[in-house]
Amino acid sequence: MKTFRVVLTFVSSVSFVFLGHRPVSAQIYETVGTRAQGMGGAFVAVADDATATWWNPAGLILTYFSAVVEQSEIDDPQDAPSVGPVSRSVPRSFAVTFPALGLSYYRLRISEIAPAISTETGQAVRQDLGVAATGVRSRLLNEFGATVGQSLGGHVILASTFKIVRAGVVTAPSGSLDDASALDVPLETSGDLDVGGLVRFGRTRVGVTVKHLNEPTFGEGKGALVLKRQARAGIAWIGGQPLGPAMITTAFDADLTKTSTLVGDVRHISAGAELLLTRQKVSLRGGISSNTLGDVTNSGSFGASIGVLQGVYLDGAKTFGSDRSRSGWSVGLRLTI
Repeated sequence: MKTFRVVLTFVSSVSFVFLGHRPVSAQIYETVGTRAQGMGGAFVAVADDATATWWNPAGLILTYFSAVVEQSEIDDPQDAPSVGPVSRSVPRSFAVTFPALGLSYYRLRISEIAPAISTETGQAVRQDLGVAATGVRSRLLNEFGATVGQSLGGHVILASTFKIVRAGVVTAPSGSLDDASALDVPLETSGDLDVGGLVRFGRTRVGVTVKHLNEPTFGEGKGALVLKRQARAGIAWIGGQPLGPAMITTAFDADLTKTSTLVGDVRHISAGAELLLTRQKVSLRGGISSNTLGDVTNSGSFGASIGVLQGVYLDGAKTFGSDRSRSGWSVGLRLTI
């Protein structure tokens, strides 16, 4: 019996290379962007601040100048147990955009614990002997980007983000979520490309964006980190005048591809709204989102911004619900001219 338990522990640890029948994939769209998270993840056709370098490069043209510094955390689940599946994503970002150029840096650490494997023997006397040691994994991505865009006439905007990505993945046979966050990740370097487009008709915008066009791979074998191609489309409507008492933005987004996560594939649809009280320098946001794959799960979001100086805003957002890939919070400091 002791030998059986040792062998099962070893198998569970080795097979962690990560439940290893497919390569490790990347982050979901909603990982970055405090305003976007507050709107439920409906932001592809909004994208009017420096987070356009993440959400839709074509949004570069929508503002004269914008700069954003942000940090987020997504916990799955929020009250993390000692055994898996458990994950924690910690994105940090800085981006600045001008009318024809954007520069960005995104750092994302994703730490995970594999699902626990029961050591039950399956013999006639069915006695649960506990849980085998679970493996931990940590992924680290550093993305340095330069975004350029061009207006085609008065209605169409096309743009691309050229990126240098330093990324990697490392696993360990056992440990806690904090242990995973402290692992030393070996990094490799690769080029990457995002593209996006916007079409504007009056107050309506339609956007589409594709991330990781050339699907860079870091590492080898079944445990490799693959930044799989992701596509998303959205539509937005903007009401009110910039100098009026209020402006409202409503938006709807839909993933065109699926993304693999620790607990399964996700493909989101999202709807959200933002109310800007221009004279009070306050914005209020809310949104809903659903994962349409497997058992449908939902999330709700709310957020707000407060103007602390002329053109300088403190942003915050919170997401909650049964969609385990999205529950978390985000804060940021934003400058927009």
